[in-house]
Amino acid sequence: MKTGVILLGLVFLAAGITYLLVPADALPGFFPGFDPGSTRIHLKHALASLIASAVLFTLAWYLGRRDRPVSFR
Repeated sequence: MKTGVILLGLVFLAAGITYLLVPADALPGFFPGFDPGSTRIHLKHALASLIASAVLFTLAWYLGRRDRPVSFR
């Protein structure tokens, strides 16, 4: 499960960076916000995607800590 969460976090991170760097008319057609002829950047889409990736990476970190055995030395 941890690997899947990390991969999904990487997908959202890549989407967030793409939204920040690419104008709306140059986005891939399957991205929400694709608008032919528009030169604006989708800042809200980028922030939502970057926040989602941060949440997923935090969840992966938590899942990784939970799997460690507890030692009481």
